[in-house]
Amino acid sequence: MTSRVQDMTEGRPLRLIILFALPLMAGNVFQQLYTLVDTMVVGQALGVNALAALGAADWLNWMLLGMVQGFAQGFSIKMAQQFGAREYTALRRTVANSVLLAAVSALGLLLCSELLAKPVMVLLQTPDEVIGMSVFYLRIIFAGVPVVMAYNVLASILRAFGDGRTPLYAMVLASCINVALDLLFVLVFGWGIGGAAAATIIAQACSGLFCLRAVRRMEFLTFKREDFRPEGALCRNLMKLGLPMAFQNCVIAVGGMIVQSVVNGFGVLFIAGFTATNKLYGVLEIAATSFGYAMVTYVGQNLGAGKVQRIREGMRAALAAAIGVSVVIGAAMLLFGKPILRLFISGTAEEVSTALAVAYHYLSIMSICLPILYVLHVTRSALQGMGDTVRPMVSGIAEFVMRTGTAILLPMAIGESGIFYAEVLAWAGADVILVTSYLTRIRKLVHRLPNSSTLDAE
Repeated sequence: MTSRVQDMTEGRPLRLIILFALPLMAGNVFQQLYTLVDTMVVGQALGVNALAALGAADWLNWMLLGMVQGFAQGFSIKMAQQFGAREYTALRRTVANSVLLAAVSALGLLLCSELLAKPVMVLLQTPDEVIGMSVFYLRIIFAGVPVVMAYNVLASILRAFGDGRTPLYAMVLASCINVALDLLFVLVFGWGIGGAAAATIIAQACSGLFCLRAVRRMEFLTFKREDFRPEGALCRNLMKLGLPMAFQNCVIAVGGMIVQSVVNGFGVLFIAGFTATNKLYGVLEIAATSFGYAMVTYVGQNLGAGKVQRIREGMRAALAAAIGVSVVIGAAMLLFGKPILRLFISGTAEEVSTALAVAYHYLSIMSICLPILYVLHVTRSALQGMGDTVRPMVSGIAEFVMRTGTAILLPMAIGESGIFYAEVLAWAGADVILVTSYLTRIRKLVHRLPNSSTLDAE
């Protein structure tokens, strides 16, 4: 199992980044597969109202997931740096304390999410026809927060050591289980939207157990009891990395919920079309998040090894590859997006036509502007790998301002279609902060480590 660990401080940067990102892309494909199957089964078997209920719940669900991922990814930054520096004793303590912090965080998020689910859905002006289904779906999903946290922490530990394959295998397993349970719970047992939620949680539990098995087999992670003793300074440092990332995702999600509240005022068919495209958002973002994970690990390991010039080389290579991939994905969505979107929508011919027009208009705008999103992920992740989670958090606030401002003001000027530009303008606002922050940060590192080129050559 240790053979899957990848030292990213030696070798060609582009090759390392691509080889690390490819299994993550494949894993994301399977993750999106079961998200899409959820949507297809619900939309086709349960109708437009059920699809709209999923859409109305999307951003609140994403906010919780984003906070979980923020903590997990933040904790893994220190792990990647210590792995790059070969500090294995300190690494074991970091992993152990991260697990303790993750457990406490999961319990807090579980309690808050269950208490706030219905009040937030009411605040978002969710239509009466769908609010009951939305809240029911969220309560089941939120009950599985400890499971989701466990999977994300374990997968982040593996990725910090350059292991992108084990999370892939875990996601393949989860996808197969989720698809099978979706069909069983919704179509055979007739459990409705709650069955789709239960299938997701069970699948996540299986993928978490698979990752746990891999972590326990790593020789350099042979824990001692004292490793799990909480260390105040270490826990504060880990929270300093994880909390801004969780807050960043929370702020982005709040902006998304404000957008959703505006969308909710346009009627059920508009919500259904908007939801269908949002379900493809994950497909658009598949390679972006994979390049992001790769850059966190690559930059973290090389910073730990003091190899700053390799960080710059890797950044240039990752941006070129990411932009190229984004153009290909965007073109594919423009060509094939309409028949794919049709799979999510059912109803009368008039209902399908109206919802499909909304969905494809929104998808076209995002597809054309996709390179902006890919630059965002690569640059944000590079900063996080350097241990800077504050400026990425500020970029999240910029996303919030741009997304909500556009959603509230632009529809007043050009009508309902103005809401489609909220997402791409949010990406652009974040990019301005992230690119300037990266350039400033890398110059400081070069100044602080003037012999980094020498280190890289060794």
